[in-house]
Amino acid sequence: MTRHDHQLHEGDSLKSAARDRLTQQGEQWTDMRAAVFDALAGFDKPASAYDIAEAVSGTQGRRVAANSVYRILDLFVGANLARRVESANAYVANAHPDCLHDCIFLICDTCGQTVHIDDDSLSGGVRDAAKTAGFTAPRPVIEVRGTCGDCGD
Repeated sequence: MTRHDHQLHEGDSLKSAARDRLTQQGEQWTDMRAAVFDALAGFDKPASAYDIAEAVSGTQGRRVAANSVYRILDLFVGANLARRVESANAYVANAHPDCLHDCIFLICDTCGQTVHIDDDSLSGGVRDAAKTAGFTAPRPVIEVRGTCGDCGD
């Protein structure tokens, strides 16, 4: 399998899919977790825990610590609700939390826009190369930095 299709969620559908995924894993969908997910999903670029804490603080009318947000984001990454963009120390909501796959991010160095693509042949090749080197890579994350079509030319 090289590329695959899955249902992409957005808006209320995304929130519902995230809540379902988290509760299927035995976790609770609390008001704070919902607020963090809403904030994360509201960003059009990868967001740091500090960006998310600021957004949640604004909607909650009280200060929310970034440490609390980090703990929730770690839970979200483990449950496949969010993906971490390693090079930016930032997060994006996973538009298809019911589908486990490797992450390939295309990151624009000019505007910061990040596109997430799925290509199992590419990530499978990375996994195979790791295996040849005696290394196990159960879920590789690939980040490609460059210039997006809007910023290029």
